[in-house]
Amino acid sequence: MITVTGLDHVVLRTANVAAMIKFYGEVLGCRIERVNQELGLTQMRAGAALIDLVDTDGEIGRQGGAPAGAEGRNMDHFCLKIAGFDVATVAAHLKRHGIETGEPARRYGATGFAQTLYIEDPEGNTVELRGVGEEVISSDSARTT
Repeated sequence: MITVTGLDHVVLRTANVAAMIKFYGEVLGCRIERVNQELGLTQMRAGAALIDLVDTDGEIGRQGGAPAGAEGRNMDHFCLKIAGFDVATVAAHLKRHGIETGEPARRYGATGFAQTLYIEDPEGNTVELRGVGEEVISSDSARTT
């Protein structure tokens, strides 16, 4: 039996590694953990998980074809749990960095219902930011809301 315990990493293919490092580092507070220039891979620590940035011009990146753009994306979105999440504080921080947010909403995720905001990184990947869940629904009593 397999038991998933959390998000380990997300891989984003990028045509502008520097802009992505600035966004995930300066705006969201992730730090560079490991760089493999030979592969075109930069790994950034995001709490207990990693965000892997793969340069589309690098060895790994070329295997995936053209970078994401108006006609296609590499994923729909991913979600980052934010400690001490306060919608107004987070929205103000993002605004100072020139980042627009979607409307805050209460949504369900791995840790239950929580307040969330959607933003986009420099290459159009949608990132959901969320606080700690209010209520966790076990898989034995799953319901839709």
